[in-house]
Amino acid sequence: MTRLLPGILAMAIIVVASNILVQVLIGQWLTWGALTYPFAFLVTDVMNRLYGPQAARRVVFAGFVVGIACSLVGTQIDGAFGPLVTWRVAIGSGTAFLMAQLLDISVFDRLRGGEWWRAPFVSSLLGSALDTALFFSIAFSAALSFVEPGNDVSWANETLPLLGVGPAVPLWVSLAAADWMVKFALALIALVPFRVIVRRAGPRIA
Repeated sequence: MTRLLPGILAMAIIVVASNILVQVLIGQWLTWGALTYPFAFLVTDVMNRLYGPQAARRVVFAGFVVGIACSLVGTQIDGAFGPLVTWRVAIGSGTAFLMAQLLDISVFDRLRGGEWWRAPFVSSLLGSALDTALFFSIAFSAALSFVEPGNDVSWANETLPLLGVGPAVPLWVSLAAADWMVKFALALIALVPFRVIVRRAGPRIA
C-alpha cells in the first residue's frame, strides 16, 4: 500500500483542486478546473505502468471517494445561484470520473505492450471522451432532467452556435466540446511527464 501512496495523494490533490477551480471561469467556455482535472489520467496511467491495473484501480477508487466527499460538501455550500454543486453535477461528476478512469485502465492494459506512447495517449483520449460525454449529459442535458427535477438547467440548454461559430446546439454541448479539446491537448502534453516518470522509475518498466 505504501508504494501507492504517492499516486493516491496526487490523485486526491488533483480531484480537490479541480473541484475548487471548476468554480472559476476562463472566458466563455471553460473553467480552471478543465486545466487540472485531465492530469488525473496521467496519475492513473503512471500507476498502471508501474504497478499494473489492480494498483491503478485502487488509486482511482481513492480519488472517487475524495471526489464524492468534495461534491457532498459542495451541495451544502450556497453560492449566488444556489448550491455550489447540484445533485446532477455531483452524480455526473462521480459517474464520469469512475467510468472514464476504469476505461482508461482497461485500454491502457490492452495496449501496454506497444510503443511507449500508445497506451497512455489512446487510453487517456478514450477515457476523457467518455468522461466529457457522461458528465455534461448527466449534469446539463434537458433529456435527463428527471435526475433532479427541481434543478433548472434551462440556461445550459439555450440554443447557441457551437463554440460561437458552428451550428446551433445547446450551450452545454459547446461547453463539452471545449472541455474535450482541452483534454485532448493535455493528453498530448502529459506524454512528456509520463515518459520522464516511468524512465526514472527504473527497469521494472516494460
